[in-house]
Amino acid sequence: MPIGSTTVTIVGNLCADPELTHTTAGVPRAAFTVASTTRVYDKPSGEWRDGDTLFLRCSAWRTLAENVTASLTKGSRVVVTGTLRQFEMQTADGMRTGYGLDIEDIGASLKHATADIHRTTRSATAGAGAGAMDKPPF
Repeated sequence: MPIGSTTVTIVGNLCADPELTHTTAGVPRAAFTVASTTRVYDKPSGEWRDGDTLFLRCSAWRTLAENVTASLTKGSRVVVTGTLRQFEMQTADGMRTGYGLDIEDIGASLKHATADIHRTTRSATAGAGAGAMDKPPF
């Protein structure tokens, strides 16, 4: 991660299956959304309830992107760490600002699940970087 970047860790569920695409240079990219809902204690009722939900668009690159799409599906509980990015987009109502996460690492949450781990081998191109023009916004 770049020095001075805003690093974030989020725990939540995948809203849909990750989508694998490739840049014009052939670099794999997985895009997906993680929903993280807080739990809030309601004193008057004495019960826990769901609070607000944060939906965060995520991008994984290269081998990580391929592993994400091969391993995770809609509803998977995940722990995600990455760099928070701000982006602007044009809509019918004008310019809007959004936020996304460039994933550094991701794993299945084992709080309420089990997983079988299968180590992959490194390919010769795993470390090849994408140029700045190859990275589309989230």
